[in-house]
Amino acid sequence: MEKTYAVAIDGPAGAGKSTLARLLAKDLGWYYVDTGAIYRTVAYYLRLLGISPRDADGAARYIDEVNIQITYDPQGVQHMWMNGLDVTEDIRTPEISQGASLVSAHPPVRRALLEMQRDLARRHNVVMDGRDIGTVVLPEAAVKLFLTASPEVRARRRHAELAAKGKKDAYDQVLSDLLRRDAQDATRAIAPLRQAPDAVLLDTTGLDIPQALAAMRAIVKEKTGL
Repeated sequence: MEKTYAVAIDGPAGAGKSTLARLLAKDLGWYYVDTGAIYRTVAYYLRLLGISPRDADGAARYIDEVNIQITYDPQGVQHMWMNGLDVTEDIRTPEISQGASLVSAHPPVRRALLEMQRDLARRHNVVMDGRDIGTVVLPEAAVKLFLTASPEVRARRRHAELAAKGKKDAYDQVLSDLLRRDAQDATRAIAPLRQAPDAVLLDTTGLDIPQALAAMRAIVKEKTGL
């Protein structure tokens, strides 16, 4: 099999992972894999069934009944399909974000989705972002990045993103939700959010998107020569 490369990007909510990973993948001509969207899809499915994301037994009971597929449109945007339905937009709410963090802590859910993520990296060159990509999902990735930014900057970014979609969440509420998500991700027993020892730390607090992308591209070139 032809050698494949992977860029593993981890970091807290609002650090710019999805935006920058998508742009980096486009620049490299690789697949972009938003693993958070996979967990969001599971959280959305459980919500439709009326099952709390905290219900480990419920998640374990139904995880095998949700069929998740990933497709890409001509612009390279990842679309999430749940049992034949495109739920790409439906999963982008604060409630589903919190639910994704909770369901991702359940071992049966992680086991079911781990192989899906690794298989994508075996078959394609990928830029994959999430919370435990460099530490658990792709520990042998050629490039590992840990993106972060101050909580206030991350909350402003998320607030602007929601506003652009017509959602009028108050900034203070967005910040509160983000800090709660940070705490959930960092303290969960299974695969907590942390920087891999060999990951390059990139703080995007004072960087705009082109600057952050240029920094990431330089790191990829240094690590891989590509």
